[in-house]
Amino acid sequence: MKIKALPAEERPMEKGLFYGMQQLSNPELIALLINSGTREKSAITLAEEVIGRSEGIFGLREISAQELMEIPGIGKGKAARILAALELGKRVSARPEGRPVNVASAQDIAGLFMEEMRHLKKETFRALFLNARGDITASETISVGELTSTLVHPREVFHGAVKKSAAAVILVHNHPSGDPTPSSEDIETTHRLMDCGKLLGIRVLDHLIIGNGVYVSIRESGAMEE
Repeated sequence: MKIKALPAEERPMEKGLFYGMQQLSNPELIALLINSGTREKSAITLAEEVIGRSEGIFGLREISAQELMEIPGIGKGKAARILAALELGKRVSARPEGRPVNVASAQDIAGLFMEEMRHLKKETFRALFLNARGDITASETISVGELTSTLVHPREVFHGAVKKSAAAVILVHNHPSGDPTPSSEDIETTHRLMDCGKLLGIRVLDHLIIGNGVYVSIRESGAMEE
């Protein structure tokens, strides 16, 4: 059953263009990408199966082409269109590299990286490099995996900072559990990096922990007392 078989006001394309794409449900958005169903299933039903296979819309971030094509009715073309749309969404939501961004608060930083990091399945530790004006000039992924002092070594953090002539750094990592409460390891790693930064004359301004829609600033929590 093709989408065109639906009444005009119920077709995702017409509905989205008239009322705005934000008015479409998740299945309707995917159905718009899929465009057509099969003899047995409408495009909307097929889209619902895609969401079901990924255990919810956020699971689509991790779905593979093979997993999509295991769904009857999803071939190479449909799988490619879905994956292309997901990749485009990731790129649009990511901060453009090479463009200085001024940040005045932990909330500003969380706003830049929340959507990019909130649903990551593994802990990802990033260092943001700032110039003397407080602009983020670059960022680097330091490690992927459970946060330990071994994975987050000062030389990895400050090598990039020195190379970029950074005046300061801000640390950001996520908690896949969704709970951003700092662990003892988070606090210990923060203080270790602060001590190393002092020797190099590069301040560690903050360490943000990203959860699912929420964050904690270790500086604002008072755990970065110098």
